[in-house]
Order: sequence, then C-alpha cells, then structure tokens
Amino acid sequence: MYPRNAIRAATALSLLTATAAFAETITIATVNNGDMIRMQGLTEDFTAKTGHEVEWVTLEENVLRQRVTTDISAKGGQFDIMTIGMYETPIWSANGWLVALDDLPADYDVDDILPAMRGGLSLDGTLYAAPFYGESSMIMYRTDLMEQAGLEMPDAPSWDFVADAARKMTDKDNEIYGICLRGKAGWGENMAFLTAAANSFGARWFDEDWTPQFDSEPWATTLNFYLDLMNDAGPPGASNNGFNENLSLFQQGKCGMWIDATVAASFVTNPDDSTVADKVGFALAPDAGLGKRGNWLWAWALAIPAGTQKEAAAKEFINWATSKEYLELVAEKEGWANVPPGTRSSLYENPSYQDVPFAKMTLESILTADPNNPTVDPVPYVGVQFAAIPEFAGIASQVGQEFSAALAGQQTAEEALAKAQALTADEMEAAGY
Repeated sequence: MYPRNAIRAATALSLLTATAAFAETITIATVNNGDMIRMQGLTEDFTAKTGHEVEWVTLEENVLRQRVTTDISAKGGQFDIMTIGMYETPIWSANGWLVALDDLPADYDVDDILPAMRGGLSLDGTLYAAPFYGESSMIMYRTDLMEQAGLEMPDAPSWDFVADAARKMTDKDNEIYGICLRGKAGWGENMAFLTAAANSFGARWFDEDWTPQFDSEPWATTLNFYLDLMNDAGPPGASNNGFNENLSLFQQGKCGMWIDATVAASFVTNPDDSTVADKVGFALAPDAGLGKRGNWLWAWALAIPAGTQKEAAAKEFINWATSKEYLELVAEKEGWANVPPGTRSSLYENPSYQDVPFAKMTLESILTADPNNPTVDPVPYVGVQFAAIPEFAGIASQVGQEFSAALAGQQTAEEALAKAQALTADEMEAAGY
C-alpha cells in the first residue's frame, strides 16, 4: 500500500496536470472605463482558480463598438469575450451571433440579477450577456458650489433649475464650469445623453409609423436648450468630451454639475482620484414637467461570440467576473463603494453597501428608467437612449456628428436638425421601414 500522503500528492499532481492540459488563453475586448480596468488588475484571482490566462484588448468606447461589431458580423474570431450592452445583445442573439448563457452554475444565481438588467440582456427569456455593471444616469454636483450659488439641489430637479444653477455656478475666469455634458459624437456618447434628455422634453426618434421626428418642436427645444446651456456654462472644447473626458474635468474640480452614468459616482467620490471627493451630491436626472426624466438604462455586459473555440473557458470567466463573489473580492481590495454597481439585488440588500452615499440614488435611477415606455408619446421601439433596431447605431452615429458640429459652432441647431431629419429618413426608407 502507498502511504496516505503519497496518494494525496499524486492526486494533487494529477489534478494540476489536468488543469494545465485544459488551460486556455482567452482574449477579451473591453472598454477603457474604470471598473473594467480594475477587473484587469484582479485577473490573477481568476487565473489562480482556473488556470486560464487572459489577454485584454482595451479600447475607447466608440472604437470598441466599431471593432466588436465588425468582428462579430464578419465572423472574424478575434475575441472569445466581448463587452457589449443592451442595444447589441438582443439584436445579435437573434442573429445567432452569441452563445446562450443558460447553463451557468446554480450558485451563480441568475435570478439575483436585477430584472431591468436581465431583461435587457435576454432574448425570449434566455440570458445572452451577463452584466458586469449596470447603470442609469443622474446628476453629480458640487455641494460647495451649489451652496455658494445660494441654491439647494432637490432630489428630483427640473431642467429649469439645473440650467439656472449651472449659470450661477460658472466662473470661467477660474476654470469652473457650471455643467459638463457629453458632446463627443457617437451613438453611445452624445446621442445617449441627448436621446435621454429629449425623452423628457417630449421628443422621440420616430412616431408610430417609423417617421423620423427631428423636424418636431420638442427636438428643436431639446437641442437649443442643450446648446444654449453649454455655450453659457459648459467647458471649452465640449464637442470633444465624452464620459472619460468629463469624468476627468469633474475630478479636477472644474464642473459644478455633471449629468452622466451612475457608475461614475464611485470615481468622483474616491479621494485617491478626485480633488472634490468630499463635496459631491447626487440627484435624479432632470425633467421638464411632462412625466419623463432624462435618465437612461444601460449595462456593460460580457458576451461570448458564437464560433469561439474556447467557449468553456469564456463561460468560466463570465461566471467569475459577474458573480457575487467578485463583488466581495472588490470590496475586500477596494472597499464597498468601488464594487461594480447596478447588477444584483443582493448588493442593494447588503447593509455594508447601503451605507455607500450614492447607492440609493443609483438604484432609484435604474428602477425609474422604462425601456418599454421611454417617451411621452407612444413609439414603436424599445430602448431609452437608443431604439433597438439594427439600423440605429449607424443612423445615430451620423446624427451625433451633426449635433457635435452644432456644439462646436460649425452650424446652427436648425441646420443640424434638418440634416438629421433628412439622413434618418433616407436610411429608414432604404431599410424598408
């Protein structure tokens, strides 16, 4: 008989050999947002548990969208996991481009994912992308500048209040701008903000017959309000600013208010990165008194392209990166304020997380966004800051260029809206609508 310790050593060696034999190197395309970068720093935990290695392709948001769309539609096979969102997931899964995530382990607890996130990342009840973080949008503001302006931010402000406060907080001589908003062209950049804002002003992309609505009064009101506000109280060069650029400005203390993704809250309140970390308040996105707020609904999620040769390893990574245990890992390393938000009900039931100052406002913003009824008047599409049709990304990218050009002073709001109406009408007619 072999000694017991020898048997144990032989068993351990055989397990390690088996793990090594099945170890893979998976390639993941992701966006250069802070939570994704933090995930990359924790990947050693995944490798230690599974033996799999990870190669990262980290890209700016617009570039990521273009690269993964091109690759998956052409069946390029560059990536084993792609970071995509609520717009792409149902469309791509309907095309057969994504692997269903219907066999994750029981302890993954799919039912714990917030219904808004699970619904937006599913097709016919089957999950096709797992949310790494979920978000809506809200107002982040400087409490000290608001006080100096003699104002008090309501929990649920109007656009008129926001505009008045932004102008009063602006001190351009000292490089303090009352409001920072997205201006960089892109369907997920300036058009995410402007579409959500337009919903609150009574605008919509299409009427119930799929006729474009950029020649409507609500769109004129939306765009003129935005341009006037940014000209009066926004930073210079705003037409080049997206999420990351505005985040940097806010962290440097140069923005009185910033209306953007709720996920940014942990970055503007982190004293290691933000000079105003102890002077930040939160409020719901504004409304115009018409029953809709200007907040969106989104998840950056991990999905597996059909045809990958490393599906099993890719599923192991998704199980690791979007699990309850991953949230606990981040909390242990970085604190509860820095865990990826907006994905799991259990996170918002956790007393440790309930003490995070922006947790309640984030959840309320997510729960009040309604992708099935996003606008004041009825529409034939689903989606808050996008219309969930295949043609939207291309059309909205072109419209975003026109609106960004208007912000840069290269054309008027009227000219931008007329071009948006014409190009959208042409594209929709060509697509058979």
